[in-house]
Amino acid sequence: MIKLENIHMKQGAFELRDLTLEVPQGAYAVLMGASGAGKTTLIELLCGLRFPQRGRVIIGGRDMTHAVPAAREVGYVPQDGALFKTMTVREQLGFALDLRHVAGDDVALRVREIAEMLDIAHLLDRYPSGLSGGERQRTALGRALSFRPKVLLLDEPLCALDDETRERIMNLLRQVQQQMGVTTLHVTHNRQEAEELGTMGMKIAEGKIIPLDLSGGNE
Repeated sequence: MIKLENIHMKQGAFELRDLTLEVPQGAYAVLMGASGAGKTTLIELLCGLRFPQRGRVIIGGRDMTHAVPAAREVGYVPQDGALFKTMTVREQLGFALDLRHVAGDDVALRVREIAEMLDIAHLLDRYPSGLSGGERQRTALGRALSFRPKVLLLDEPLCALDDETRERIMNLLRQVQQQMGVTTLHVTHNRQEAEELGTMGMKIAEGKIIPLDLSGGNE
């Protein structure tokens, strides 16, 4: 479960006031809204990359408002994947495990497991410059999932992909969420993406969260 509770945050002309958002355990929530509405800001509040001036950030029933990112058990895939240019796919997938001082043999086992699940085992020794857009996104997803996070945050992960690759990654996201049961919050501008992936929908507008109907009708 993830929850933003009565969040107040002001930065320049941008402001969130008494905003509340809640995603139940195991749900795949999609968040839509206009550019500049605050979608990425909410993701960064949950990740610990930003902190509210007032309100609480709850993850898995625990108050994580002031916790450092590594303590939050959150996997994060930013819009561009943000892979480390000097690391191989193998090193990318093992990065979060190494930070948590997981034993070397266990890291190797988990890396192989994740790579096979995401169909990137044949890419383990490649660098990001040698990957396609879809391969980079699968690697970024694998890095986020490697340490078995309680929460997965996706910030427009499919926006730069062609239609065929987007469809494959959507199918992969659906399978991963079903297999792992990880609570997911997915930011998107794409209505079809939201309807096909989401078990619940939300929209941010004028600093407020409102329900979003994903049945295929009008919003």
